Amino acid sequence: MKTQGPADGHTTQPPYEPRFYRDWTNGQHAHPLRRFNVTQEESDLDLYVSSEINGVDDVLAACRSILVTQIESEPEFLDSLVPLEPRPEDPPMILRMKQAAFAAGVGPMAAVAGAVAEAVGTCLRLRNADVIVENGGDLYLDLSTARRVLIYAGDSPLSNRLALHIKPEETPLGICTSSGRFGHSLSFGRAHAVVILSQNTALADAVATATANRVNTPDDLDTAVKFAAAIPGVKGVLVILDEHLGMWGELDLKPVKT
Repeated sequence: MKTQGPADGHTTQPPYEPRFYRDWTNGQHAHPLRRFNVTQEESDLDLYVSSEINGVDDVLAACRSILVTQIESEPEFLDSLVPLEPRPEDPPMILRMKQAAFAAGVGPMAAVAGAVAEAVGTCLRLRNADVIVENGGDLYLDLSTARRVLIYAGDSPLSNRLALHIKPEETPLGICTSSGRFGHSLSFGRAHAVVILSQNTALADAVATATANRVNTPDDLDTAVKFAAAIPGVKGVLVILDEHLGMWGELDLKPVKT
């Protein structure tokens, strides 16, 4: 029987799939950050900050409580694969997820990892010049110095060969990834990786899911990229299928030496 964690949006089966990509972080960066891991039940966040993380546990607990309460009052919120109408009583985080889902044409839980990452990141940026929140491969960044984000695409020959160069003036920024080949998240496509950039991290998360759903063959790349590019608030799109690459928008893509 599969279960779905309310704060990470992933459909999982035991044993829990390790987040192996976290071991690839380059600790030799000219401006190193402090690294922390915060875990509450299914929620597992990796945090990189310039100073400290006071208050994060409370913010994550509040996000989880909001989600649990929403699912209790609106049971379809957990499993719906289509957008749900906003309700007057919806808290701001839930409304943000529903709005992202409407823009992308998916269920609201497709936006949950991004929404939680952004909520935690917004808290951290009050006390830190640099913040990176990673939640199941989805990122929220607020930076004072440029950094590179490595693109992992499973067994594609392009995997770990490209990186996004992110400048401080582009942040706060969400960078969210969906795949039909690896990870826990539900996908109806076969893309190795779909990466979406947006200043709205919940939107980036939902659009990544919706775009990945549209990719099954190389012929689908152009249509999928155009779909994502047409959604207001999306700043960049990157789609990888096998050795094929489609892209659009404000992407500063750099090759990675092996």
